Amino acid sequence: MKRVAVIGSTGSIGTQTLRVIEAHPKLFCAEVLTAKENATLLIEQALRFKPNMVAIANEKKYREVREALEGEDIKVYAGEKAVAQVAAVGTVDVVVTATVGYSGLLPTIEAIRAGKTIALANKETLVVAGELIAELLKEHPQASIVPVDSEHSAIFQCLAGEGNNFVEKVILTASGGPFRGKDAVFLSRVTPEMALNHPNWKMGAKVTIDSASLMNKGFEVMEARWLFGLEPAQIDVVVHPQSVVHSMVQFTDGSIKAQLGTPDMRLPIQYALTWPARVGLDAERVDFSLCNSLTFEEPDRKTFRNLDLAREAMLRGGNMPCVLNAANEVAVVAFLRKEIPFTKMPELIEQTMEASAFVAAPELADYAETDREARERALGLVGKWCRL
Repeated sequence: MKRVAVIGSTGSIGTQTLRVIEAHPKLFCAEVLTAKENATLLIEQALRFKPNMVAIANEKKYREVREALEGEDIKVYAGEKAVAQVAAVGTVDVVVTATVGYSGLLPTIEAIRAGKTIALANKETLVVAGELIAELLKEHPQASIVPVDSEHSAIFQCLAGEGNNFVEKVILTASGGPFRGKDAVFLSRVTPEMALNHPNWKMGAKVTIDSASLMNKGFEVMEARWLFGLEPAQIDVVVHPQSVVHSMVQFTDGSIKAQLGTPDMRLPIQYALTWPARVGLDAERVDFSLCNSLTFEEPDRKTFRNLDLAREAMLRGGNMPCVLNAANEVAVVAFLRKEIPFTKMPELIEQTMEASAFVAAPELADYAETDREARERALGLVGKWCRL
């Protein structure tokens, strides 16, 4: 039985991970559960799954969680440092980093240093500090990362058994989100409610907005670079509205392998937990008698500028991806609060990148400082625009 730490158990990926664990009680148990703010759901999960320990990042919620679990044989911790530390405890076999944003970086680092297998759903870890993570994995060869994102899981599965066969390029598929084919005039009138209505996938608010703006796909390009040791020129993006082909790998002989399936995140989550084995999953199957049209098209980079902003940050390297991520997190929150329109998000990110100091070879402390400064700069722009 694998003992699993779910970092971010109350979010979309975290709750689906617990569904997978619950479906296979002889294979998995929840050893550690953590949450950022949602104490109510964390308590409910702890009472249901009986983990060894739980941690809540918001220290103000500690008393609520502790009192609710009093009498249970469950250790309770609080604070962001505690969330990172519980990812490294000795009783854990697999760490699922299911948090969203910069908060996933430190737990992933601690899990690597502890030699854990990491089922990585937090793409921002590699967006912000891909080079640092790659170096840490070299220093701790007993640690490993298995991707959870459906696109990267697809690539991972396509590479299985290929050994040293040369990869010419990988092709990440994007649904196009709810605004595929729309122009800038339409996007200027988009509301948060419209943007949260994804046509194919059920995700948390942050990831859903990133999908609508194509920033999510930009992040996935950056993540693919570090996961698979690719050059930026080896990573393409195509829009595939049906979300049946989850990504493809093209080899040096021109052959292309693709991984297909229904849009259900439990599939890549479960594969990351059971790899290299496969076990049964009660998911819907692709019915090709009904799914008789699979289409592909170029993304509209002019209208959805975030995709190229992400590539620019990747090519510049250093701390610029960290700036990009911090500004995007601020932009998404501001849009959800109706402080800025949908079309202002790329402008906010671009201006924050232009105004930020460049650090060519950042260390962990540099990433933390860059994240803080970029957020302050982006928040300042939001405040300025709100006053206009």
